[in-house]
Amino acid sequence: MNVNRVSILRHGLRDLRALIRGIIGSMRKIFLSFLDLIYRKKCYFCSSSKYSLKMCPKCYDELSYSDVRPNRLIMGVNIYSCGVYEKNLQKLIRGVKYHKQKELAYYLAKFMYEYWLKIGVNKIFQVVPVPLHPNRIKKRKYNHMELVADEFCKLSGNVLNKDLVKRVKDTKPQYKLSRVRRMDNLAGAFEVDKDKDLKMPVLIIDDICTTGATFEEMISVLKLNGISEIVCMASSSPIC
Repeated sequence: MNVNRVSILRHGLRDLRALIRGIIGSMRKIFLSFLDLIYRKKCYFCSSSKYSLKMCPKCYDELSYSDVRPNRLIMGVNIYSCGVYEKNLQKLIRGVKYHKQKELAYYLAKFMYEYWLKIGVNKIFQVVPVPLHPNRIKKRKYNHMELVADEFCKLSGNVLNKDLVKRVKDTKPQYKLSRVRRMDNLAGAFEVDKDKDLKMPVLIIDDICTTGATFEEMISVLKLNGISEIVCMASSSPIC
């Protein structure tokens, strides 16, 4: 009789342990699902949390490329513009540039990289993001194009060189200025660090190319320092 009681007790304890493990496992799943629901990433563009991505595939696929040809020619240098500054591309640029959405830098870099592949360049470049003056960086806390350039180099295998060109003049914002005033504003704004690599081809990248004044000033200072193999690429342009 005592043996039967011990056996029943053992079986009862084993069943109880299994039941407790089952309850704990279920509660854990419910808790993790709850956390996933709360902290799941939402798409910055459509607010969908389906993919838990900052930019969902649907919104990324809505980005459209410009024709694969130079947008303009400045001082013998091809200037490319990947898309038109509107809709999702505009929001993407503004998000990473002004609204501290640093994670979006990857998607802008991916967009530029896919366009770069279409150009069909088969050389390794040192990638130079358009630099900001230290005062502007202090205000914004970061240079968004450095983030984009870093992601672009990871995707493309090119070499990031964010220190080749420095912005030594704290220029006014360009967007309200005419081309002539932009050129005056940018005169003497950049300097080349002569201790850096001056032989490797240079790819300058920026977010928007409106008149090409920024590219032109950077091309000029690079050529003055003996760098002649240059390509410029902006993620967007108001006119393509």
